Amino acid sequence: MYKLKVMDTEIEVEKGTTCEDVANMFKDKFDAPIAAVSINGKIRELFKRVNKSGEMSFFTLKDDVGHLTYKRTAVMLAIKAIFDVYGEKAANTSRVDFTVANGTFIFAGDGVENSDAGAAKIKKRMQELVSNGVIISKATYPLDEAMDLFERHGMKDKNELFRFRRTSQVNVYEIDGYYDYYYGYMLPNASYVKYFDFIQYGAGFMLVLPSKNEPTVVKPFEERKMLYDTFMETGRWCKQVGIQNVGDLNSWICKNQMNDLILVQEAEQERRIGEIARDIVNRGGVKFVMIAGPSSSGKTSFSHRLSIQLRTLGLTPHPIAVDDYFVNRELTPLDEDGNYNFECIEAIDTKKFNEDMTKLLAGERVELPDFNFKIGRREYNGRYMQLGPDDVLVIEGIHGLNPKMSYALPEESKYKIYISALTSINIDEHNRIPTTDARLLRRMVRDARTRGADAARTISMWGSVRRGEEENIFPFQEQADAMFNSVLIYELACLKPFAEPLLFQIEKGSPEYYEAKRLLKFLDYFLSVPSEFLPNNSICREFVGGSCFRV
Repeated sequence: MYKLKVMDTEIEVEKGTTCEDVANMFKDKFDAPIAAVSINGKIRELFKRVNKSGEMSFFTLKDDVGHLTYKRTAVMLAIKAIFDVYGEKAANTSRVDFTVANGTFIFAGDGVENSDAGAAKIKKRMQELVSNGVIISKATYPLDEAMDLFERHGMKDKNELFRFRRTSQVNVYEIDGYYDYYYGYMLPNASYVKYFDFIQYGAGFMLVLPSKNEPTVVKPFEERKMLYDTFMETGRWCKQVGIQNVGDLNSWICKNQMNDLILVQEAEQERRIGEIARDIVNRGGVKFVMIAGPSSSGKTSFSHRLSIQLRTLGLTPHPIAVDDYFVNRELTPLDEDGNYNFECIEAIDTKKFNEDMTKLLAGERVELPDFNFKIGRREYNGRYMQLGPDDVLVIEGIHGLNPKMSYALPEESKYKIYISALTSINIDEHNRIPTTDARLLRRMVRDARTRGADAARTISMWGSVRRGEEENIFPFQEQADAMFNSVLIYELACLKPFAEPLLFQIEKGSPEYYEAKRLLKFLDYFLSVPSEFLPNNSICREFVGGSCFRV
């Protein structure tokens, strides 16, 4: 018998009891299904058997761990359904690429019928797997045997991935004769994945899943065509250079080709920035370039590089930070926890901003404010500005695309740019890299370097940051005139040497421990790239240091 302390209750369970058995004893105490457990601080899947005494806690679909477990299992069911309907090659070449709003895009593989009828067949097979409660099992293979298994089943991307792993063992999941590798935890059987939709979209399909806040509600797919097109454009470029997953990137690193790759990637970004600059000039009459994007998207470096391009085309750009129009600290709205909410638009004096910008547009001379973050007040230090015929303001801030930010300015005077780090490579064909992971690692490295903040603090704040993005940035991204992907194909390999020591400092028992362990496991897939290879104007320099810009 094993003794467990669960929610201040002590119970005894027999040898052979599964974590799912224990979860079922307490499921009525939660408002969402339980997806995983923690025993003595270690996450365990529900199909695992209790093998020691200790303290057990639960992760539901409303927790990050549980939500990701649900999404991962749903993806496996989708690939398994493609396998059943269209065959092994179709499943292996169907690529789980990126997320758009509440949809995960799956590129249609070889032989897959990319149509509404094809989507209906796959969805029907997924529903059959769910209805039958098909068991999902996990087995640990020695590395060589796992690679032999992947080779037999034509999974070349996984073989390439594990060629660079130091681990001696690999966990392989199996569902009704279909084997695959997944980075993270799984649910015990298909019956847990009750809430999903599967529709045809573009070059493949969207697997539509619930949000973490409403884990049992499947809302209609929120189309964001501009975002989808930007992801697809980046994917085509990655395919062109021959790097679509981590195994491809590690191969380049081993061949000592990183300097060439970095130069090519930076040139590609500069080409795109130049295209945006030319579009601004060709439009005529643009006086306000509004740049918005989520945290750690590289807005500052981008605005500097865009300004240089605008200069080459005859314009004179002037940077303006929306943050300088913060209301004084005592007027800042509070969030639900009673803390200052700096990310809502009410934290900005939009009336004063529009008054100043309207006067500048009319040719008047205006004194611009500087916000003193130490005392929490706007100050005026004699920073005057008057716009000439070739002057343009480059305005950076999270609310740049929100119509409320620039309500008094004529639309023809504005050019709106959305920028984000839209991750361009996968771990392998069926394991995507969330864009939020790349941004979190960027911010973690930058905050430690510039603000003395440890990784635990950055992780603890991330949920609040993400909520602010969902409310204030993402709803307006499709209103942009241009979208820029700031991610660098190699940047996670550059961030790794900086991020790992920070994550290792988070101790067991800390609320941020599970996220730190997940990120460490994720970074373990990458070989490192020294930062000295980076040009000093690289967007990555904004985070690792050494930028030629004031960032």
